[in-house]
Amino acid sequence: MDRGTRVERSTTPPRLSLRAAAAQTSDAVLSGVRSSSEGLSVGDAGERLAADGPNALRARRAKPWIVLGRQLRSPILILLCVTASLSVFLGEATNAVIIAVILAASIGLGFVNEFRAERAADQLHDQLRHTVVVVRGNAGSEVDVTDLVVGDLVDLSMGSVVPADMRLLTTSNLSCDESIVTGESLPAEKIVEPVADDAAIGDLACCVLMGTVVQSGSGTGVVIATGPRTEFGQIAAGLSTPQPQTDFQRGLGRFSALLLSVALILTAAIFIANVLLRRPPLDALLFSLAIAVGITPQLLPAVISASLAAGSRALAARRVLVKRLVCIEDLGDMDILLTDKTGTLTEGTVRFDEALSVDGSIPPDQVLLWGLLSTEADGALGDQGKHRLNALDAALWAAARPARTHPETFQRIDLLPFDHERRMTSALVDAPDGVRTLVTKGSPEDVMGACAHIPSAAESILAAQYSVGARVIAVARRPAPELRQLTPGDEQGLTLIGFLTFVDRPKPDARASLERLTTLGITVKIATGDSAEVAEKVLDDLGFTSGGTLTGSGIDAVSDADLRAAAARASVFARVSPEQKARIVGLLRHEGRAVGFLGDGVNDALALHQADIGVSVETAADVAKDAADVLLLDKDLGVLADGVTEGRRIFANTIKYVLMGTSSNFGNMFSASVASVVLPFLPMLPGQILLNNLLYDTGQLAIPGDRVDPEQLKAPAHWDIGFIRRFMLVFGPISSLFDFATFALMIFALHAREGEFQAGWFIESIATQSLIIFAIRTRRIPFFRSTPSLALILTSVGVVAVGVWLPYSPLSEVLGFLPLPAPFFLALVGMIVSYLVCVEVAKGWFFHTLADHHRASPPVRTRGYPHRVHRRSARFTPRQGS
Repeated sequence: MDRGTRVERSTTPPRLSLRAAAAQTSDAVLSGVRSSSEGLSVGDAGERLAADGPNALRARRAKPWIVLGRQLRSPILILLCVTASLSVFLGEATNAVIIAVILAASIGLGFVNEFRAERAADQLHDQLRHTVVVVRGNAGSEVDVTDLVVGDLVDLSMGSVVPADMRLLTTSNLSCDESIVTGESLPAEKIVEPVADDAAIGDLACCVLMGTVVQSGSGTGVVIATGPRTEFGQIAAGLSTPQPQTDFQRGLGRFSALLLSVALILTAAIFIANVLLRRPPLDALLFSLAIAVGITPQLLPAVISASLAAGSRALAARRVLVKRLVCIEDLGDMDILLTDKTGTLTEGTVRFDEALSVDGSIPPDQVLLWGLLSTEADGALGDQGKHRLNALDAALWAAARPARTHPETFQRIDLLPFDHERRMTSALVDAPDGVRTLVTKGSPEDVMGACAHIPSAAESILAAQYSVGARVIAVARRPAPELRQLTPGDEQGLTLIGFLTFVDRPKPDARASLERLTTLGITVKIATGDSAEVAEKVLDDLGFTSGGTLTGSGIDAVSDADLRAAAARASVFARVSPEQKARIVGLLRHEGRAVGFLGDGVNDALALHQADIGVSVETAADVAKDAADVLLLDKDLGVLADGVTEGRRIFANTIKYVLMGTSSNFGNMFSASVASVVLPFLPMLPGQILLNNLLYDTGQLAIPGDRVDPEQLKAPAHWDIGFIRRFMLVFGPISSLFDFATFALMIFALHAREGEFQAGWFIESIATQSLIIFAIRTRRIPFFRSTPSLALILTSVGVVAVGVWLPYSPLSEVLGFLPLPAPFFLALVGMIVSYLVCVEVAKGWFFHTLADHHRASPPVRTRGYPHRVHRRSARFTPRQGS
């Protein structure tokens, strides 16, 4: 079949199995999928997309019934259901109705907040795009990977994620990492020739599989299967693997375990005590369950989801996209950032500076010419090859036009593309005079290591360029009349002919960004493929003193124990490979810190996976974007600092609610436990307890938008169950003391009846719980040195007002409340003021004595379980006077 001939159209999408395609020639495969070397027409592609659907494994959309199901699985809500059922069984219809209303409100609030958070996550995912170069109508164009269809011709280049199952049509030293599908750790070499139709999936050398990564080389292929019909899609369809928990989620789990243990102890003690006092067992059980529910912060999931959703919107406004909402808190948790240099500390726009001859025998313009011949462009200055050029090669081609350099007069025979192991690119070319030459360019250390002859002036020229911060590429060549095809083994016996230098100047705002990260308690370290001298020069230009440099060769020479200590001190890691970056990240994590990694290349994917929080940029390689947790729309450390600040703000507000809930709830439920044993009646009915808790929690829904003191943002904060437990045991009893004072007031001074007693404690409890947030939310003096948000003030005061109104409302009889005399409210004001003063005094003692002593050393992060050691990590420090 003539591959350029237009095929007959059909409305039925073509189907060809991957193994059948692997056993056929390229022409036969194109015919089988009704395509050609010109690709599909735009119309054909549109029809096939409509018939087959998008090239995606599944549409990621928030589903309301799934979110609702998660709400119904909550242990707290299960307790509420049990309590309501028992109320009905005991004939307590009023309590059952109250609990049912609370149950519906709890489910509704949790559902609305979580569903909004899921919708926000969907909107963020909609902004993430992967594109591929596709030939359609004999013209190359970029399309979204979800728009790929069977029969599309796709270009593949190093670092790209294979977007569909494809049969290869052309290859150039192409190899793929297929471990995600086959489990094979070594890269698979790719060819064009057919293989046997009974070959195993890992032996389909003439095919590439969706989800695998192009490790080296380039090629083109025709799409055979998309979406769930791919090999990867079929594997994924049979799995239901939940996403791994973040450190924030693990901390939340430990906190829930703490609450559960306290609730079980109190519930069991109350039930046993009431039974021993010969009270009805079912009444005792009902009250015990109410206590168990009352001690738990019922709306904690709603507060967290509201915080995360609001945080994701705030970060999106700052051009920071978070793939998983729970990663926002982990972003704030980061205290070491390992980042590349190009585009973060420097402008990221590499400009060709000059060509240098090492011995004067070859003019500089000829050094540039040989450098152009060893780029990965498909040809001359044609547009078709431009998309494969890296930044350095693109800068060379930009310099070629004004220099009137003409590589078109040479004929390229073969090309050996760049990879991160060799760090060189080689080309086999025929010169106009007929001499066949092997020309190589790459990192000076690697190219010079492959040279048999190096002019004496080379080392001094190279050192001079490094000293001024230039990026340098070495160019070497040798005659190669015997070669027809290149292999890495041919890159030897070369003669160094010169250097190509490039400049990438520091960003004007880089110094301010580094200083801001330092004030946030983050140690910034640089991992770069450049030389140590270039990296150190950039830091020197920014006015920062480095803690030292480790090179790739030095890293390989030391043990993990020695490297762990050296990496903690060093500020720069130069000439490092992907594996070395991942090793450094892993060792820094074992040092006890939360490590973030910022990278955008295929060589960064391993480190992005290894880090606690992987950060990439919108323009990154597909594999880097897929591996990252956070995506920056601007490659700017200042933008990342915004993300860290927002993450810490969210965590600080979440902890406010946790501390409030555990201390006040524990105090109130402890008071209720004691009173239920001493009094001849229940201090509050089960429905009243739950209503009290719900009113209080509703008022705290404004906490996610509360202001946060600057000092709370200066250092990472971690879930610390020991700290929460101590806080609960200090401030809970203080709450109980004022509860007991209220009990004494009601019994001995006011001689209150049961309904009056319950109404009085209900009001005192809701007032002290709601207003104490203003003291707990800050270490400072509230209102005078730390102002809460207006929303928090209004909701807290509003909840207290509702609590005061209920005993006088039409609902009072239903709730079991009786109106209270005026002297009670005078005493209440005095108790509230005394309570706030007492808490303020205790707060100063607690944070100065217990909390600060406990936090004197940072937590060691070992897969989310904190231990504590004393250590210090080197940071960039501004030079005095700079």
